[in-house]
Amino acid sequence: MKIHNFNAGPSVLPKIVIKKSAKSVIDFNGTGISLLEISHRSLDFMKIIERTTSLVKQIMNLNDDYTVLFLQGGATLQFTMVPYNLMNKRAAYLDTGIWANNAIKEAKNFGEVKVLFSGKKNNYVYIPENYQIPSKVDYFHCTSNNTIVGTQMKLFPETSIPIVCDMSSDIFSRKLNFHKFSLIYASAQKNVSSSGMTIVIIKKEILDKIKKNIPSYLNYRIHIKNDGILNTPNVFSIYTSMLTLEWIERKGGLSILEEENEYKAQLLYNEIDKNNLFENRIDKNNRSNMNVSFFLKNDNLEKKFNKMWKRENVVGLDGHRLLGGYRASIYNALPIESVLFLIEIMKEFERKFT
Repeated sequence: MKIHNFNAGPSVLPKIVIKKSAKSVIDFNGTGISLLEISHRSLDFMKIIERTTSLVKQIMNLNDDYTVLFLQGGATLQFTMVPYNLMNKRAAYLDTGIWANNAIKEAKNFGEVKVLFSGKKNNYVYIPENYQIPSKVDYFHCTSNNTIVGTQMKLFPETSIPIVCDMSSDIFSRKLNFHKFSLIYASAQKNVSSSGMTIVIIKKEILDKIKKNIPSYLNYRIHIKNDGILNTPNVFSIYTSMLTLEWIERKGGLSILEEENEYKAQLLYNEIDKNNLFENRIDKNNRSNMNVSFFLKNDNLEKKFNKMWKRENVVGLDGHRLLGGYRASIYNALPIESVLFLIEIMKEFERKFT
């Protein structure tokens, strides 16, 4: 039975990654023991973490000025770790969605937060381009893709201020100049791996600017000093990340994925725009290629539409509980066949109820 998985996270992964990771749970590389049983200090795991680190830097075209950590606590913990490690007095933030707003709330515990823009009053339907980053801030924080509402930053500022970016829901989905960023973090369960692990990519020189006492687990320097293994990491999620990154490498890298993702998204947005029963409320210049939100124009049809798509083995199409409506998360591993299948359901629904 074919399942069309539009879950926002944990979400769809490449089939080959599922198969290999499942096999490793039974017998990892012919060792006779499960991946879940190997020591995180073993040579086998050292090879996994070294390979995964190398792939992250290779795919993002990053040099040795950057270090890669695989931490726990999700992007939510990074809302605290970032200001703890990088804020001396003040930082600048964009409030472009629920998660960006949560990051701002945490940062206020560590100093002054200058909110350069807030889309909260307008339900976060667009992201500005004309904002000024103050010169006297320790860093500028942004969220590249907003999973709940379905907006995405298409441009990033040119600035001498260190840029910190939460890329949880669109990391590895498009080609960017990643050297623009001093710190990138991303929870893995949306586009890379299983839940329980967060990728943190740090330009090492940024850590030399702030001098203060930080609890060990919250201190990036301590993690780096311990080669990213301060405590027992999420071995399974790191291994699955390695497999996913190898899949990206075989596909031809981020340029290929970007083309595929733009194509899938445009097909779906085109159907929403021309279908008489649905609407997208996001500014067209800021529509996400990862999370496509849409709504019925007539709420009375909701039960009928829900029954229709659920009957066709479509899962994960419900909108976020704070927003309602519908959300199709079309991450890297979602095949175009699933997008086309959803479009046919929407067309059929229009034929029946218009």
